[in-house]
Amino acid sequence: MIYGVKFVLRYLSGLAPAGRNLAVYPDDTFIVSYPRSGNTWTRFLLANLLRPHEPVTFLNIEEIIPDAEALSNRRLKSVPRPRFIKTHEYFDHRYGNVIYIVRDPRDVVISYYHFQRKYRHIPDECPLDLYVQDFVHSRRVSGSWGNWGENVGSWLGPRMGTPRFLLLRYEDLMADTAAELTRVCVFLGIHPDPGLLQRAIENSSAEHLRELERVQGREWVSTRSVRPDIPFIRTAEVGGWQTQLTPDSVRAIESAWGDLMRRLGYRLSSEEAQSPSTAGTPPAREPMEALKRGSA
Repeated sequence: MIYGVKFVLRYLSGLAPAGRNLAVYPDDTFIVSYPRSGNTWTRFLLANLLRPHEPVTFLNIEEIIPDAEALSNRRLKSVPRPRFIKTHEYFDHRYGNVIYIVRDPRDVVISYYHFQRKYRHIPDECPLDLYVQDFVHSRRVSGSWGNWGENVGSWLGPRMGTPRFLLLRYEDLMADTAAELTRVCVFLGIHPDPGLLQRAIENSSAEHLRELERVQGREWVSTRSVRPDIPFIRTAEVGGWQTQLTPDSVRAIESAWGDLMRRLGYRLSSEEAQSPSTAGTPPAREPMEALKRGSA
């Protein structure tokens, strides 16, 4: 009851997080993803492209690419246009220019598990296997963005192949950051200068962001009131699910979203078992390359 009253008061005063109530302008560009899919990293990459002559940190990232789930409409309206805005929201027809980042849900669930421990949404003793079941069945979701399949599918369905939609895959960003960042530049009409790209990549590395978090985490709006002993910027790895998830957990995720995963180029464990020579190889690129050709 008290929480509800506080929310209403914050909403009426214009101080509640904007979320889906965001006032959208036609020249906005949105960096969208399901949580724990590389959105923060992409924000820093893009922010370093947009502001090459000043340090980009957790203390000014909300001024350069603000978070619609963390800041109010009142605050967001004060951001100079054209705005670049980060969000996890499912499809919204009002969003014009969209950069959508997708990540293998088998890795997403591990990162989200530790994220929700950090934010005290789940207790430390919650078993990862149980959390996976909750993740798949839309329980313990910490926002209004639905589950992984709903969020990803909501954007790919209506926007894939349209000129103002760019699809990025976290795994491809990791494998060849410069090439994927060049695609972002082309999409945004920014000249992809090699020196500028390299500086943006270096200033957005996981090591650099972890150090920034260590120094500035208590002041950043997204981490200042949560547990400091669990990092927000974690391992930034691909394929950790292969050693951290049980076969039952992997099957639960693949049973829920296998078709969509295949479309995005993620090999299913059942398919790898049938073709042992592919075990341990990166996600298949052919389906994703076809999608990219339709998204840029």
